Amino acid sequence: MSSLPLTTIQGQPSWPIKSSLVKGWLTKLGGHLGPVQFQLGRKIVQPYSVAPWAEEPLAAGSPAILRALRGDFFCCPFGGNATPWRGEQHPPHGETANASWRPASLTRSGARVTLQTSLATTVRKGRVDKFISLIDGHTAIYSRHILTGMTGPMNVGHHATLKFPAQPGSGVISTSRFIHGQVLPEPFELPENGGYQSLKPGAVFRSLQRVPRLDGGQADLSLYPARRGYEDLAMLTADPRLPFAWTAVTFPAEGYVWFALRDPRVLRHTVMWISNGGRHYAPWNGRHTDVMGLEDITGYFHHGIAESAQANSLSRRGIPTTLKLHAQRPTTISTIMAMAVIPKNFDRVASMIARGDGVDLVAANGRQTHAALDLSWLTPPAPIAS
Repeated sequence: MSSLPLTTIQGQPSWPIKSSLVKGWLTKLGGHLGPVQFQLGRKIVQPYSVAPWAEEPLAAGSPAILRALRGDFFCCPFGGNATPWRGEQHPPHGETANASWRPASLTRSGARVTLQTSLATTVRKGRVDKFISLIDGHTAIYSRHILTGMTGPMNVGHHATLKFPAQPGSGVISTSRFIHGQVLPEPFELPENGGYQSLKPGAVFRSLQRVPRLDGGQADLSLYPARRGYEDLAMLTADPRLPFAWTAVTFPAEGYVWFALRDPRVLRHTVMWISNGGRHYAPWNGRHTDVMGLEDITGYFHHGIAESAQANSLSRRGIPTTLKLHAQRPTTISTIMAMAVIPKNFDRVASMIARGDGVDLVAANGRQTHAALDLSWLTPPAPIAS
């Protein structure tokens, strides 16, 4: 084990990690993983968003999360957290997305390299250990967080944020089977505050291709970029019977796909944060465009711990919106985010099938590609949902 020096990249002191096919940087502030570069054949692809103000000074009092905003980061508790809960007042997306993580270590075991950092939380006292692993020959990020010393309900999540090519519909979004899809029940943005949304609050949908809009029409959330000038949020609840849940974005013209895998009994939902220039207040100023967050969580939309721990429209239906933490029993949350080259005419991911050393990604039109993965990463002891 050896200490790892910090490198400043796009405004943030960060720890680098590299394998034969992937290179990334983890910010000390907030533990945001980004940028990340994937070697896909002869291409180097950098799919994650970095906020356009990354190297600009922000207004005094701006939360740390806005200064670091990039890539993927772990949220504990997930969401805005504007409402205190039992004396706990967490920052937006929790201390894990805002505080400074302890110095990192880098270890290698065979083909696997692992970057480890830790954070002692103070709002709810405990500890979070972060493990980012890469494997030579895999175009994948293996991310794991272990929570210890905390007790009670907690909403958690990953906040993976992708930057799409600017051409409308350049990315095709698809997911594994979901049992509930809904637009955020309350307004996500208000014109009087300089924000605009296009989707109908609270609308329930069964297909990404038909989601009600405020103007009475239907939006197709499977194609993006779209709806320039608007900011929207919807959430999908995965079928918990699946061996693993997945979200994918196929980029047919670019010749590759990004995808994420998780245990749907641990991370129940995927929040779709659709950010296409709909915020005209600082630091957004209408310039955060062609970005989509595909955020795997257990929580109640983007609200925070109070709304997730209290009875809500999902928990009343028996759909968990928190995990139950136990001080003497660690809670492990694992995810895999990966990329793969796709053949010509691969239209969109319709299914993923575990096979051999990874997964087969099968398109709706029958075309296929294979990604080498260590699927055992997803099966550590799981927490108990409440």
